[in-house]
Amino acid sequence: MSEAVIRTATASPGLLASLDPLLREWLPRQRWFAGKGRPITGFSLVAATELLPATAKLGLYHLLVRAHQPPGPGAPPHPGDCYQLFIGVREALPPRLAPALIGHVDEGPLAGHTVYEALHDARPAELLLEAVRTQARIGGLRFERDPHQEIRDGLVPRLTTGEQSNSSIVYGDTFILKLLRRVLPGVNPDLELPLALAREGCPRVPAPTGWLRAELSGDSYVLGVLQPFVQGASDGWELALRELAKGEDFSAEARALGRATAEVHTALARALPTVTLGHAQLHLLVDGMTERLEAAAQAVPALRPYAPALHSAFTALADLAAEGRTWTAQRVHGDLHLGQCLRSAAGQWSLIDFEGEPSKPLAERRMPQPPARDIAGMLRSFDYAALSADPPAPGWAETCRAAYCSGYAEVSGVDPRTDPVLLRACETDKAIYEVVYEARHRPDWMAVPMAAIERYATSDLI
Repeated sequence: MSEAVIRTATASPGLLASLDPLLREWLPRQRWFAGKGRPITGFSLVAATELLPATAKLGLYHLLVRAHQPPGPGAPPHPGDCYQLFIGVREALPPRLAPALIGHVDEGPLAGHTVYEALHDARPAELLLEAVRTQARIGGLRFERDPHQEIRDGLVPRLTTGEQSNSSIVYGDTFILKLLRRVLPGVNPDLELPLALAREGCPRVPAPTGWLRAELSGDSYVLGVLQPFVQGASDGWELALRELAKGEDFSAEARALGRATAEVHTALARALPTVTLGHAQLHLLVDGMTERLEAAAQAVPALRPYAPALHSAFTALADLAAEGRTWTAQRVHGDLHLGQCLRSAAGQWSLIDFEGEPSKPLAERRMPQPPARDIAGMLRSFDYAALSADPPAPGWAETCRAAYCSGYAEVSGVDPRTDPVLLRACETDKAIYEVVYEARHRPDWMAVPMAAIERYATSDLI
């Protein structure tokens, strides 16, 4: 550990103690906070870096803070999730930054100051891009970049809005910096996979321009990724909802999206190792699905009446493996849905956000999986869009599902519908995940995945 890191580490406990009561109130209200519904019992500091001195008109701290909470029902003890925070410090907050307020500090090194979410402020956002451009090293932070891509200075930043599990800043419609909020040590697929696809020349994923890491006590954390901003692009979810509202057909877009997904899968299979899943490997996969079902049924009582029938989708897959059936597994997107896709003004689809399902351990997110995992996620997303329409449009979803699978087959040579047992198991597993997510974060949406749960539990159809 460098001398600079030692200095910031020894100077920081007083800082965290002064922020503690404010963070206990502010952190659970953030969209990206993963521990909703459980009280915060304390914080511990992983790292603190002063990016702008708090003695100036504007101060800026970069913090990695572990939030301690009691485990959920039936869950094992957990050391607490680590969150990346950007804390701005001012004597008084101007009105334009009022929505970013965290609170007023009464004691400690920042006593008498106001602290706020700094990503709402142009100067801290500009500093982050400049640090990537100059490949700065500040304490344990490492700002790195692709030397073959130009980063102009003077780009005006803006923090994006909308529901996300992370935070993103757009710079002058040229770049987008995604800053991970809940961070883990190790290789993060959100950087690993786009870099691998860039080496393969895959045009469906914007190649990383730069990235932010932390090197702490022998552990490496990926904290953010800078990529080209797809100008004039439409978010796949928003585009689908607009077409639904107008009663327009979406099958051509769904087919094109299937082709794009297959191109990404094909490139990932070239870039990174693939494995064959036989009986033993499928047994582990099915065990994981079964464990998630059992945990979900404990967490969400509405699932319990359907659990035995849902389990049959997993046992059917295990039975095929026992008969000698094998599957190929590879690296996949890991959390594919319409909101993870962008269509450019020219009509080209891109896939973004390769972080995987944030609730899963990093090692699990990096494991090779059957491509049906991603396909099931997209099929579920069509279902979400159709059931969120007023009135619901299940026929729209079925048309999109068929078009997407056909488009996928045009590139890969394999239609996902020819392996219905695997696809059914993956869709069921995804719907179970959705039920738990909605129960914790968006109870008003529970009806959407529960409709799928009822359908999967009472029908043999995909």
